[in-house]
Amino acid sequence: DLNLPRKDGRQVLAQIKSDEHLKRIPVVVLTTSKAENDILEAYGLHANCYVIKPVDFDQFSHVVNAIENFWFAVVALPPA
Repeated sequence: DLNLPRKDGRQVLAQIKSDEHLKRIPVVVLTTSKAENDILEAYGLHANCYVIKPVDFDQFSHVVNAIENFWFAVVALPPA
């Protein structure tokens, strides 16, 4: 999430993507922000996808399942 309580999500993303051991880990930004500048900044920091978090629990559950299916059943990831 971009709006984490202690550390800004953008800082976390930048830290992950600048670490040689972590930079290949796919990062999904899941946040309530629809702001164009947040989307552009997340991709500029090498987020692998940006998903706007639904407020409704059923829709949220559907989105989480879709993310899981995409990253674990569809995408070919590099070996560990």
